[in-house]
Amino acid sequence: MPKTKEFSVRLDDEPGTLAELCNVLADGKVNIVAFQAIPMEGDSLFRFIVDNPTKAKSILDTNKFKPKEKEVVQVKLPNTPGQLARVASQLAEADININYTYCGNEAGTNEPFLIFGVDDVPRSVKLLDKSLATAAGA
Repeated sequence: MPKTKEFSVRLDDEPGTLAELCNVLADGKVNIVAFQAIPMEGDSLFRFIVDNPTKAKSILDTNKFKPKEKEVVQVKLPNTPGQLARVASQLAEADININYTYCGNEAGTNEPFLIFGVDDVPRSVKLLDKSLATAAGA
């Protein structure tokens, strides 16, 4: 299971700010494959995953967006009832907190995936790799 780089940017909560950020990435041929937007006291927190993090970072810095970067867990789960419950339960049993989650589509395949912002990425990756391998063999 891959770890991936997530960017987060605070945007003014007003018309056009999200469009501006998305347009500079699109103009640079960077694809946003997952995102989450949360209103926060007059601003918005925009978290996102892209297909080319190195290029995105350069574009964001050049355009004064001041991105923060964080490692998160990217998970593909079978599309069957109970899979999210199973994964969330396993993380809870390992005392790993899920701070937030959102979903997206893998670039090039459009296969869905989940992003987990957790308090222990390395342990989460190990645990979920093992869990998903076991589930696939069942």
